[in-house]
Amino acid sequence: MEGIYLFSIDLEDVRFQMADGRRYPERVPVNARRYLAWLKARDFRCTFFAAGDVAEAYPDLIREILGEGHEVGCHTSRHVPLDRRTPGEFRDDLAANMDALRRAGAKEIRGFRAPIFSLTAATAWAYPVLRELGFSYSSSVLPAKNPFYGWPGFGPGPKYMEGIWELPMSVARFGPYVVPPAGGVYFRVLPRPFVLRAAAKRRGEGRPLLGYCHPYDIDTEQERFMHPDIDDSRFYNFLMYYNRGAVFSRLEAVLKKGFRIVTYAEYVATLTIPSA
Repeated sequence: MEGIYLFSIDLEDVRFQMADGRRYPERVPVNARRYLAWLKARDFRCTFFAAGDVAEAYPDLIREILGEGHEVGCHTSRHVPLDRRTPGEFRDDLAANMDALRRAGAKEIRGFRAPIFSLTAATAWAYPVLRELGFSYSSSVLPAKNPFYGWPGFGPGPKYMEGIWELPMSVARFGPYVVPPAGGVYFRVLPRPFVLRAAAKRRGEGRPLLGYCHPYDIDTEQERFMHPDIDDSRFYNFLMYYNRGAVFSRLEAVLKKGFRIVTYAEYVATLTIPSA
């Protein structure tokens, strides 16, 4: 039996998060279309968590993603972590995100992902807001310690949180650390054998593998600049560029472990809401 791979794209443009970012060439459309071509060649559909400013800047790209049968979810309007918002500000921002996606052609918006996995015990006030706006699931929790955000006590599997399914990132122990082996920088930087063993273990346990990438994760031509939200760390910025050319070969290797990619909404539809 094939394993379920909840591969997703966090569709954001890092230039929009920088004061002078627009002086750099746009790279999101070309890299998003590389993911689309890869998925189409394998007849897979995945979930794109799109920021509102991306939907505003590239509505044709959103229409193309939807036209190829992929799911589109929200990633906030301006990619601001939850702990920098009040619940009211978050609601307004998320409503703007939904409006931008709808103008680009999205009809059903079920899923949400917080910027930088900033949904933690301290920002769990987000769940009632998500329920109010009609969402059915979130995939916004990193159930481990992290240099920026994390919810170590959340647990490894889906939980029904105040009317919202939370699908936490898959994690695995790497020495003294607990890390998301299929996610972004970790997927590129961690040793390939470790990533593949972690994926195979998830499949063997009958659990889905949750992972994510960004447009920049495959961009070997992007100009060098200090990325936002990494505290101006030269080391973290080095990792932001490291091993981008290996992403597709690693994705192929994961699939060869017996996985198929499905949308988050498709998987959530199989979950049973716990009785009161």
